[in-house]
Amino acid sequence: MCGIAGFINFEKNEWLARNAGQVQGHRGPDAQKTWQHENLALSHQRLSIIDLDPRSDQPFVKNGLVIIFNGEIYNYKEIKDSIKNTNPDTEFITASDTEVLLELYRLKKEKCLDDLNGMFAFAIYEIKTGKLFIARDHFGIKPLFYTQIGNRIAFASELKSLVNLPGFDKTINMHALTGAINYLWVPGNVTMFRNCHKLPPAHYMTVDTLALSPTPSISRYWELDTNVDITTEEQALSALSNCIERTIQRHMVSDVPVSSFLSGGLDSSLISVMASKLNPGLSTYTIAISVDDKKVEQMPEDEKYARQLADQFKFNHHEIKITPAIIKLLPEIVYTLDEPIGDPAAINTFLICKAARERGVKVLLSGMGADEIFFGYRRQKATLIARKYRQLPSLLKTPIRFFANKLPVRTNRSGKKLARWAKRFLSFANLPTEEAYMKSYSYYNEQELRQLFKADISEGYGWLRHQHSTIFKKSYNNDPINQMCYTDIQMFMVGLNLTYTDRASMATSVEVRVPFIDKEVVTLAMQIEGSLKFRKRQSKYILKKTAEKYLPREIIYRPKASFGAPLRSWISNDLKDMVNDLLSKENVEKRGLFNYDFVKKLIDDD
Repeated sequence: MCGIAGFINFEKNEWLARNAGQVQGHRGPDAQKTWQHENLALSHQRLSIIDLDPRSDQPFVKNGLVIIFNGEIYNYKEIKDSIKNTNPDTEFITASDTEVLLELYRLKKEKCLDDLNGMFAFAIYEIKTGKLFIARDHFGIKPLFYTQIGNRIAFASELKSLVNLPGFDKTINMHALTGAINYLWVPGNVTMFRNCHKLPPAHYMTVDTLALSPTPSISRYWELDTNVDITTEEQALSALSNCIERTIQRHMVSDVPVSSFLSGGLDSSLISVMASKLNPGLSTYTIAISVDDKKVEQMPEDEKYARQLADQFKFNHHEIKITPAIIKLLPEIVYTLDEPIGDPAAINTFLICKAARERGVKVLLSGMGADEIFFGYRRQKATLIARKYRQLPSLLKTPIRFFANKLPVRTNRSGKKLARWAKRFLSFANLPTEEAYMKSYSYYNEQELRQLFKADISEGYGWLRHQHSTIFKKSYNNDPINQMCYTDIQMFMVGLNLTYTDRASMATSVEVRVPFIDKEVVTLAMQIEGSLKFRKRQSKYILKKTAEKYLPREIIYRPKASFGAPLRSWISNDLKDMVNDLLSKENVEKRGLFNYDFVKKLIDDD
């Protein structure tokens, strides 16, 4: 896990490459190097995980090819054996996955991507031809930003490495800003700046660096198989158990110790228990929150379940307590995230990774992705229930709405979670399924966005609607459960969860691996009929049945807990002064983006 950057045709390519090494230094504190050739300079920041020897430092140059690589190829040993069998003359001078990737590209060019199982963003340069090949993994686990300024091209692992380039256009992308306010994360492959982009997941880019005016050419190399062919519980249970065990074994490949997140919920518990079979005494990390803050958010006792599991399976367990004192960290976290991300899980990830790193940990396993592929979110279930709600006669709907609107969401120091959920549900329950699903994780409707923004957001909101509708309607048209899962994979997972995880973890020089977002696991999960994911009123039904082989039932069937922080409590109390200052009339009007009257209304209504 590392940081990469490259610069073509800039007046000071090598200086920019060295500067990127400083900006992204947290991504790879073990070695930071650059390489220059003619009009190209490459930069790499290394976090040593596989083959710790300096011989595997990058940029890695061998026989006319140069590679900079961020990520892990989990099946690199199998690929290496295959290369040796088919091309016995190939000599390997390291024990790294980096060299295996380089040699695979030498043999297969862009077809090398067909063989890879892992998370990656990498660039390979052919010295003789001047061809630059850049690729991003199947689901966008690893980031890759790029921009073109005239005949100059630059790419990097982090947006902050590009924004100060000579000629960089800092015009705000209103599509991205509208999306960030609506979802609390930036959707699609746009960034907050108009002429800077993200290489899409499952795509590669080629650039002829010797051309007078080099232009990136982008192609898709992989599509998720959406053919449903697992329709019975027996089929699914057998396939899933074996598949998840294989992916855990792959994700344990490392030359440094591997630890794990542990919330005490289904996903992280399953990952941790499976990993502990390969690594007895596994170190685990969880977040602890004060009793008073939990009351406001009506949060479950994650720590209790995590401790129970740690005791039963003999984990080396650690708890990190979070408090409003994290206000001191907010400037660092904002800098870390690069773009607007409103999910407090980013704070948790940062704190856990920081604590783990202080104990010498470089690699953590995460249960992320299971909710997306197995139908685990409440909003997914709510959208499904809304289909039945719409069939109710108005005679019943009217009193339901009347009483729900009267419910208080908070009294004194205690939050009323069910009241919040009821109001949220009724805000989209009458909409068609696709619109209801978009609304279920949108924070505003179009009218509210128009009131919030000073500028006309018609085009930006239209873009959001078209993007969501296109993805939602692309596959599984007779299977709304899998429609929602597919949409989340393409939007929510990459736009929010993978984004904050990469940025928050790498800010502390920690690699987070996500076994559920493995090419084999996701492909299998999305071939399972939706009715097996939600059955007997149980979300993630088939994953829970699979987990019965490994976990206590009270862990599997406990109430779902979000990986968040008690923001309502903090904003109403400890962070109240900070919120009032940042969102004062003077500061809001100075920025010139939002209408203060509506901002104040949002604060007053919280």
